[in-house]
Amino acid sequence: MSDKNDTEYQRTLRNLEAERRPSDEPDPTEAASPAMSLQVRVPLFTPWVARILLTINIVVFAVPWLLDMLGIRIAGAVSIYEFSLIWGAKDNAAIFAGNQYYRFVTAMFLHGGLAHLFFNSFALYALGFETERLFGAQRFLAIYMIAGLGGGVASYALNPNPSVGASGAIFGLIGALIAFYTVSRRMLGGIARQQLGSLIFITMINLALGFTTPYIDNNAHIGGLLTGALLGWLLAPRFALDTQSYPPTFVRLGLRHGWALTLAVLVALMVLITLITPPL
Repeated sequence: MSDKNDTEYQRTLRNLEAERRPSDEPDPTEAASPAMSLQVRVPLFTPWVARILLTINIVVFAVPWLLDMLGIRIAGAVSIYEFSLIWGAKDNAAIFAGNQYYRFVTAMFLHGGLAHLFFNSFALYALGFETERLFGAQRFLAIYMIAGLGGGVASYALNPNPSVGASGAIFGLIGALIAFYTVSRRMLGGIARQQLGSLIFITMINLALGFTTPYIDNNAHIGGLLTGALLGWLLAPRFALDTQSYPPTFVRLGLRHGWALTLAVLVALMVLITLITPPL
C-alpha cells in the first residue's frame, strides 16, 4: 500500500474518532501540543510471504533458462526449460489419465516466456504486497494458493490446452482485495470506493484482453477471481475502532468460522477435481 493510501487511512481514522467524541469534549489533535497529538494507525503487516513467492517464480524460470544457455540438456536433447513445462504444466490428459494432480501446484510457478514472467511478477509485486499487508501472511498465502487451485480447476474443466502461470492466483488477489474493500467500505469511506473502482477497472481490462487473445487462459483467470473473492470475504479483517482505550486503537476482527469455511472451499475444489471429466 502506498504512503498516500496509508495517509488517507489515518485521516479517515481521525475523522471517525472525531465523530465518536462528545460535542463538549475538545479535539485532542487540536488542543494538544504536537508532542501530545493523537494518532491512530491501521494495523498492517510486513509482506514477506509475497517476496518469497515472487522470488520462487523468478528462480523457477531463471535457473532452467541459465542451464539452457550453458548448453545443458536432458539425455542430450531436451532442454531443462522444456522438461519443466512437460512435467509441470497443467495438462488435462496427464491429470485425468495419469493422476498427476501435483500439476495444479507446479503450473502456478511456471511461465511460458520472459514477458509472461515479467507481467505476472509485476502484478504479484503490486497486488501481493498490498494484500499481505492487509490480510497478514497466513491469510494471504491461503488466498494465493487456493485461488490458484481454483483457477487451475476452472482451466481443467473448460480448457483442453496445457497452461502455466500464476495468473489464476493473481486474479485471486484482485478478488480478495475487492472483497476486503467491499467489507470495509463503511469504515474506510472514500478510499474504499476509490480502490474498488480501480480494481474493477483492472479486472475488466484484463478479462477483455483474455477474451480477445487466443493463447490467454481466461478460464483460469475467472476461476481464480471468483475463488479469491470468496476467500477474501471469508478471511478479510473487519477493522473496528476500540473507543474504550485512549488513545483509540484499531482492532482486527475476523469472520466467525472464516478459517473453517476456507478449508471447506479447499476440500470442495479437491472433490471437484475427482468428479470432472475434462476436455482432452
